[in-house]
Amino acid sequence: MSFVPGGVVTMGSDRHYADEAPARRVRVDAFRMDRTPVTNAAFKRFVDATGYITFAERPPSAADYPDAPPEMLRAGSAVFVKPRGPVALRDPSHWWRFEFGANWRRPNGRKSSIAGLMQHPVVHIVHEDAVAYATWAGKRLPTEAEWEFAARGGLEDADYAWGPEFEPEGRARANYWQGEFPWQELKPFRGARTTPVTAFEANAYGLHDLIGNVWELTDDWYTPGHQANPSPCCVSENPRGPRQSDLDRAPGPRKVMKGGSHLCAPNYCQRYRPAARYPQALDTSTTHVGFRCVADA
Repeated sequence: MSFVPGGVVTMGSDRHYADEAPARRVRVDAFRMDRTPVTNAAFKRFVDATGYITFAERPPSAADYPDAPPEMLRAGSAVFVKPRGPVALRDPSHWWRFEFGANWRRPNGRKSSIAGLMQHPVVHIVHEDAVAYATWAGKRLPTEAEWEFAARGGLEDADYAWGPEFEPEGRARANYWQGEFPWQELKPFRGARTTPVTAFEANAYGLHDLIGNVWELTDDWYTPGHQANPSPCCVSENPRGPRQSDLDRAPGPRKVMKGGSHLCAPNYCQRYRPAARYPQALDTSTTHVGFRCVADA
């Protein structure tokens, strides 16, 4: 783990997606954070020690999904499948497919494996899986404020984790989609689509891979926007998301994810930034969601 010194920073952004606003000043206490997302190797050690079975490995219950066809009540997860040509970006079903048998051990379906991917981030993880691992490791999940503070690496109000420019000197600084999403891939590395967790350089706090590669789950509940500071002179102290009891339950409670993934692209989902955020349902796992842990200093 790396030590993150804490301090005051501008959280959120008024320049990008609406749910990142309003930008506000927050103070975060010092903490320690995993240098990388949890890898397949680390998660395997947890599973071997505890026998834990992830959400994606458990068949859904008919009681929980009374309207589901019986043939769909089988374990699986959502897998990215690249279409052959341009598609309408309003319809994610063009590139997402539910695969029976897909899980952290078989990230692309039953015929795949994590052989050769032990230093890649574990995927097909939901919030309860991440909490189970963190508890076993004597850690916890970060708050959104902690995660964003760490991702900024001491750079105040920069759009990107590495500074004001998207690709300084024309060089990608994280694993995001290169080309026209979701059909054209121009990256030099392909196949697994995720990359080893130290493939890109660390920030000033010694943290790798906070941007791109996989979305990272936090412990905060999602609402479409931040609560503003009470007045311009105030600083929010260690802010947390809303309580679950205060959420609008119409779409189902969701957790905040941060950092974007290898599927974020300039023409779609420009969320490869510290301020960016996205909701993740408690019962949805995919090939591009993982996590890392923190601990109190």
